[in-house]
Amino acid sequence: MELLQLQYFLEVARLEHVTEAARALHVTQSSLSKTIQRLEEDLGVPLFDRTGRKLRLNEYGSRFLRRAERALFELEQGKQEISDLSSPEHGTLELAVTNASTLPQILREFRKKHPHIQFHVQMLTTQEMITLLHRGEVDFCLSSPPIQGDDFECEIVFVDPILVAVPKGHRLADRTSVSLAELRDEWFVGVKRGYLTRDLVDSVCQSAGFAPKYVYEGNEPARLSALVEAGIGIGFIPSTAMNPREHIQYLRVEDHELVREIALLWHKSRYISRAALEFRKVVVEYFGMGSNAIKETTIVNKQRSNCHDGK
Repeated sequence: MELLQLQYFLEVARLEHVTEAARALHVTQSSLSKTIQRLEEDLGVPLFDRTGRKLRLNEYGSRFLRRAERALFELEQGKQEISDLSSPEHGTLELAVTNASTLPQILREFRKKHPHIQFHVQMLTTQEMITLLHRGEVDFCLSSPPIQGDDFECEIVFVDPILVAVPKGHRLADRTSVSLAELRDEWFVGVKRGYLTRDLVDSVCQSAGFAPKYVYEGNEPARLSALVEAGIGIGFIPSTAMNPREHIQYLRVEDHELVREIALLWHKSRYISRAALEFRKVVVEYFGMGSNAIKETTIVNKQRSNCHDGK
């Protein structure tokens, strides 16, 4: 049994299609088919049920897949460990995020401290992240909401308050907090359903007796503050995404706990390189400073309120 056979088998098992797997592996279909056939001959059983070029794992294939993934995973961990020992100041971090609002600042801090370490980042859905975590294909994930699983660890690094953002000149702009009941007749800008913040906000508002009226729904959370500043509507924005330089007043929600949890995730069995450990340290330090940033923004808001009041 050859390593190449296992690598080809895993790709075909994931895609369940010879043509697509051959394209992903940059080999010909005939070469791929012959390699899989030799593997089945070595094992003495078929691993797939075939319908044309479409393949589906049978019971033998499903059982063998788990073993093959584990074997290749351990070999990859060995490769990473040797690389870490031979060149600790270099290497590549594999990262995944469900929301990128804090990532640029985190990566900037990490690059200042470790300029020779490269990183590769993927923006993923929660389900895509779970798949990569199970395979052990990423060093760390930053996820909101946190994800629980038998194969990986989950560390809450920040409890992120979700604030109400209103533009300068709004009737609430001289306030530092607001009750949800006072927002019943407002128009909102927000992301589409399916995003954690949107679903959480809608649920909490529903418990307060109303459904938010959205004048804008999009796929880019970073765009919301610009829409609020332009007076299109008010919005619910996590504290980690706020910008104190904008002409926006951020209000705390008084009568409901409105927060999202941000978690750092990693596979229990994945080798954690020195670079990865340093990245984790930067993340924890960054979110520790984030608590101070929220306090500073609160002070700025109060100063603006005093200015409105003529104090």
